[in-house]
Amino acid sequence: MENLKCKGCANTIKKSISKMNGVKNVEVVFEPESVAIEYDEKEVNRDDFVQLLSKLGYPEKGNNTLIKNVKSYVSCAIGRVTKKEE
Repeated sequence: MENLKCKGCANTIKKSISKMNGVKNVEVVFEPESVAIEYDEKEVNRDDFVQLLSKLGYPEKGNNTLIKNVKSYVSCAIGRVTKKEE
């Protein structure tokens, strides 16, 4: 995964993935940039997570673009605001 910058990013990723059907647990790891997801394979699969992360601006390594990098900053800001409101 690329573009993981801070706890705001991690918060956005965790909240977004946690909303998906079949997801039991989500852990965001900064070094190396990755996400550990416990899920029911009958309800959701790896490609679903890859697609969602890419839409949020956190693509797989080697698939980064300027647009995805910009999206990650927006997701980061949303995660920071959401965290403060909680």
